[in-house]
Amino acid sequence: MSRKYAVMSPEEAASHINNDDNIGFSGFTAAGCPKAVPAALAKRAEAEHAAGNPFKVGMFTGASTGDSIDGNLARAKAIKFRTPYQSSKDLREAINSTEAPYFDLHLSHLAQMLRYGFLGKVNCAIIEASDLTDEGEIIPTSGVGISPTICSLADKIIVELNAKHPKEIRGMHDIYTPLDPPERREIPVYKPDDRPGRPYIKVDPSKILCVVHTDLPNEGGSFTPVDEVTAQIGDNVASFLVSEMKAGRIPQSFLPVQSGVGNIANAVLGAMGDNAVIPQFNIYTEVIQDAVIDLMKKDRVKFASGCSLTVSNPVMEEIYGNLNFFKDKLLLRPQEISNNPEVIRRLGLITINTALEADIFGNINSTHVTGTKMMNGIGGSGDFTRNGYLSIFVTPSVAKGDKISAIVPMVAHADHSEHSVSILITEYGVADLRGKSPIQRAKIIIDKCVHPSYKALLTDYLKIGKGHTPQNLKSCFAFHNALNDTGDMHNAKF
Repeated sequence: MSRKYAVMSPEEAASHINNDDNIGFSGFTAAGCPKAVPAALAKRAEAEHAAGNPFKVGMFTGASTGDSIDGNLARAKAIKFRTPYQSSKDLREAINSTEAPYFDLHLSHLAQMLRYGFLGKVNCAIIEASDLTDEGEIIPTSGVGISPTICSLADKIIVELNAKHPKEIRGMHDIYTPLDPPERREIPVYKPDDRPGRPYIKVDPSKILCVVHTDLPNEGGSFTPVDEVTAQIGDNVASFLVSEMKAGRIPQSFLPVQSGVGNIANAVLGAMGDNAVIPQFNIYTEVIQDAVIDLMKKDRVKFASGCSLTVSNPVMEEIYGNLNFFKDKLLLRPQEISNNPEVIRRLGLITINTALEADIFGNINSTHVTGTKMMNGIGGSGDFTRNGYLSIFVTPSVAKGDKISAIVPMVAHADHSEHSVSILITEYGVADLRGKSPIQRAKIIIDKCVHPSYKALLTDYLKIGKGHTPQNLKSCFAFHNALNDTGDMHNAKF
């Protein structure tokens, strides 16, 4: 970086943000998120509130963030609105108490909705970078998210230049923004490793308000270790994919894989990597996790395209310490491309996402506990599920010591309808829902996926309904009512 840009402290940079401003943040998950300026902004909000002054900002992010953004600003009561996805305990509490207005979005939609003007102005973009040139070339760090679009739209840009991320990662990003209708053309990504864009975000240097120097590590935590249940789910997924190859429904060369975030996703990828019948494969996803890096080292994954390196800090250090090995095997894109329905359908992705709750007819709830309490958000699951070659949802059959069944008569909130769901998998088995009527789907889900202690209850429920989809509107939420009233879905009454 040259000396042409003003250098400020986090506090000085935050002083240029005003009450009621809308801010766009770089990153996707905690990867690539700015940390110092948001923390300073939260302290400023607290000081303004203590002085009796209003101070809240609108927040556009790629997906979830680290505690420096979502946690700090939620605790400071500084959120005017928030979109599109989050995983912060403090922010979740503010959302569910209606203190922090929140609207959920498919992640592929956000950047273009901002450009279309649907969501208001972007006053300031705060971007974490590994390098910045005189010509306004910003090299992102470990996550891209909506960074290109917010940099384009924002009145001013604050760059957090983070020394934890080496300048040598230049070339690990592909920054491509599609034209907007009616000029939009096809997105020229035909293989997971195609690179139609630039290795940097290009901005007008005059828009860069300042540079803030930091040396802060990613706020990435480790995932829960694989246990017996998640291992069995992974084995069931791998076995199912092998059976699809043997039946000729998946090419012998295999197809690119998308996998959601979390410990189940890591278990699934690990099981696929351990299965000798599944050949070496590519990843085209939003979040690249520890399991992908492990499989890369084992020569089981040959290339991974994503929006972020959402890995633990030791794995991040390993990647940066071995860039000669990893740099040509990893590619980070804006979420508008990593999650784009056109590209997903063209590449023929095998999509694997986690359900919070499923019902016996194949509808999926990804977001709301008992239909009212936001957990995290829909994320990219809808982008991939609706457009994948094969859409798989996985979930443990029960939670809270089996007092909660993950499979219920009717989901309390529907994020993915049965029209988008091909396969449901729990630790007990695989329900192939393709080409089946609602009653047939219900019977196979109960038979293959439901925890044994809930099979009789769900079979009884199926008998009391009538019609093509035999729901009973008086009893369809009996499981949820029992949970709310007694703490145990086993006490459901029809």
